[in-house]
Amino acid sequence: MSTDQQQDSKLHFLDYWRVIKSRKEIILAVVLLVVLTGIFYTLTMPKIYMANARISVREDMLDVPVFERQFLSSYNPFFLKTQYEIIQSRPILYQVIQNLDLQQRWAAKYGAEGGLLRREDAYMVLSKSVRVSQYRDTSLIDIQVYSEDREEAAKIANEIANVYREQRLSLKRREVKRGVDALENELQKQQERVDAAENELERLRREGSVTILQRGFRVDKVRLQQLEADRIASRVDMLVREARLNQLEALSGEELLNASAYIVNDQSLMLLRKQIVDAEVQLKLLLENFGVNHPEVRRVQAALDELRVKLNNALEGLKKGIRADFEVARAKYQALEAELEAARAADIQTEAEQYLPFERAQRNVEIQREILTALRARVAQQGIELEVPRTPVEVIEPAEAPPENRFVSPRYVFNIVLSALIGLIAGIGLAFFIEYLDTSVKTVDDVERHLGLPVLGVIPQKVRSLMEEGPDSAHAEAYRVLRTNMQFARKGGGPGGAFAVVSGGVGEGKSTTLFNLAYVCAQLGDKVLIVDSDLRRPVQHTFLGVSNRFGLTNVLLKEAPVEEAIKATSLPNLHFLPSGKLPRTSLGLLDSQRMRELVRNLKARYDVVLFDSPPIVGVSDASILASEVDGVLLVVQYRKYPRDISSRARRMLDNVGAAVLGVVLNNINILRDDNYYYYHSYYSHYDQSPESAPAGELAAASSRDGKDAL
Repeated sequence: MSTDQQQDSKLHFLDYWRVIKSRKEIILAVVLLVVLTGIFYTLTMPKIYMANARISVREDMLDVPVFERQFLSSYNPFFLKTQYEIIQSRPILYQVIQNLDLQQRWAAKYGAEGGLLRREDAYMVLSKSVRVSQYRDTSLIDIQVYSEDREEAAKIANEIANVYREQRLSLKRREVKRGVDALENELQKQQERVDAAENELERLRREGSVTILQRGFRVDKVRLQQLEADRIASRVDMLVREARLNQLEALSGEELLNASAYIVNDQSLMLLRKQIVDAEVQLKLLLENFGVNHPEVRRVQAALDELRVKLNNALEGLKKGIRADFEVARAKYQALEAELEAARAADIQTEAEQYLPFERAQRNVEIQREILTALRARVAQQGIELEVPRTPVEVIEPAEAPPENRFVSPRYVFNIVLSALIGLIAGIGLAFFIEYLDTSVKTVDDVERHLGLPVLGVIPQKVRSLMEEGPDSAHAEAYRVLRTNMQFARKGGGPGGAFAVVSGGVGEGKSTTLFNLAYVCAQLGDKVLIVDSDLRRPVQHTFLGVSNRFGLTNVLLKEAPVEEAIKATSLPNLHFLPSGKLPRTSLGLLDSQRMRELVRNLKARYDVVLFDSPPIVGVSDASILASEVDGVLLVVQYRKYPRDISSRARRMLDNVGAAVLGVVLNNINILRDDNYYYYHSYYSHYDQSPESAPAGELAAASSRDGKDAL
C-alpha cells in the first residue's frame, strides 16, 4: 500500500471518529435510553431455572459378548446429531407429556378450556423449553429443560432421559424380534430347498449308476488314476532299460568287460573274468621259465583262448538279453498308454453324460446344507442375544432441582451490557444518519469543494471580543493568520484597502470576526476604521461600549461630515464609524453612488477600512456594499446553515462583481472536531508568553503563519 493510500485510509477513519465525537450527546442519550429500557424489561421478566440431565449414548451392542468379541464401529459423525433430533422428536415428547400428565398440569397456567391443554399446544411449550447439546466432544449428551418451576424442570429432564432410554431398548428388541421371526421363516424354506436338492441328487445317482467309494471319490476316477500311475512307472522302467542297452552297445573289448560288471551284476561273467586273469598270470609265470612251445605253456595258452571265446559269447548274449528286456518294457508301456487313452475317452464321455449333472446336484446339496446350517446358528444366536441385557443409553447424572437463587434468566449483567451495546450501535447509527442529513459546512474541504474559495481563517468556538479578552488572548493568533492571508489573497493589491465582511445567514459571527480582525490590525500598526454598515441590526457599538445615535446614516443623508461621525477608541490606531439611526422612510440609503464616494474618502484616510455588512441573502445592502469595496470576506459558521445558503451567497457576490478574497470558517468546536485541533494547540503554544516578544517579532511570526496557512 502506498503512502497516499495509507493517509487516505487514516483520514477516512478520522472522518468517522469526527462524526462520533461531534454527535456524542445523541449517542449517549440513545445509549442511556436503551439501557434504561433494557433494565426495566429485565426486571419485569420472570425467573427461569434450568435442570440438566446428562446421559451417555452409544450405538447398540450387548453388555456382555456372547459368541464373539464385539468391536466398536468406526466413528459416525451423524450418530449423535441423529440422536439429538430423536430426543426432541414428537414421539419422545408426547410420551413425556403423557407420563407427567402435563396437559392437565399446564391447563390453568396457559388458560386451556375444559381443564385440559391440547397435546399439540403442550408439545409446543415443551419443545421450546428443551435444549439438547453434546458435552465436550464426547458421547455424553446434556438434556437441559428450562422452566419457571425448579422441581418441574428436573422432573421433565429426567423423564425425557428415561423415555429416550426405554425407547432405544424397546426399538432394539422389536428389531431383533422381527429379525428372528424372519430368520425362522427363512429357515423353514431353506429346509425344503435342502430336501429337494437331496432328492434330485439321489435320482441322478440312480439313473447314471454313479458309484462313490467314499465322499468325493468315484470308482472310474480311481481306476483312471491307477492307470496313469502304472503308465508313468512303465515309462520310467523302459527308459532305464533303454539307457542300459545304449551304454552296452557303445562299448567293446576290455571296456565292455569292465562296464558289464557294474551295469549287470552277472556272477558267471565275473567268474569267467577271474579265470581269465588267473590264466594270464599263470601263463606269464610259465613264460619266465619255459619257451613258447613248451607243452605246459601251450596248454595254458589254449585254455586262456577258450576262456576268452566264452567271455565274448557271454557278452554277446548279455547284449541280446538286455535288448530283449528293453523290448518287453517298451511293449508294456505302449499297452498301458493305449489302455489309458481308452479310459480317458470313456471318462470324458461318462463325465459329460452322467457325472457332470450328478456333481452339480451334489454341489447344490452342499451349498443348501451350508446355508441351512448358518441359518440355524444365526437363529440360535439371535435368540440368545435377545435375552442378553444391553445398555445403549445410560443416565450419568440425573437432573436435580437448582437452588432458588441459581436462575439462568434473566441475566442482569448480560442484558445490561447487551443493552449498552445495542444502544451504542443504535446511537452511532443515528449519529451517522443525522450527519448524512446534515448538509452544513463542516470542514475546510467542504468549503473548497462546494464554494470554490480558499479558507483564509479558522476561528474557534466561543470567541469574544478581543477588547474583552485582552491582547494576550490565545484566540488573537487566529485573526493574525486571517490578516496575513488576506494580504496574500489580494495578489499584489497592497496591504491596505476597504473590505466588507458578509455572511449568508444571520448569526454566523461576521460582526465579531470583523471587530477582532480590526483589533489585531490596529495592534500590529495599521490605521484601521470599523464602519458599522449593518443598518438593520448594528452591533459594533456594543463591542466598544459607545452610542449608536449618530453615525453612517447621518453621513449618507449629508446631515454631518464624516469626520464628525468617526469616533476614536481606547485602542491606538482603531477608529469607529457607528451605523446611526436609520429612518424608516430611507431604506434605500446605501445606494451605489453614495457608498462609492464614501469608500473612496475613507480609503484615503485609513490603511484598512472594514465594513460590517448585513447578511447577503435576502438583503440588498450587502450586495451594494460588496460591489464597492476592494475585497470581501465571506463568513461561514461551522455546522449552522446548509451548504446551499453559503453557495447562494457566493453566487450573489459573483453576480455583483465582488472580489471575494476567501472564507472565514467560524465558531469551530475545537474539542469535538479533531480536524481543527491543531489550530487551537498551535495558537495556545505560540501565545504562551507574548509579553516576551516585541511587536515587530509578533508581526513577523504572524506573516510566517499566514504563509503556512496558504
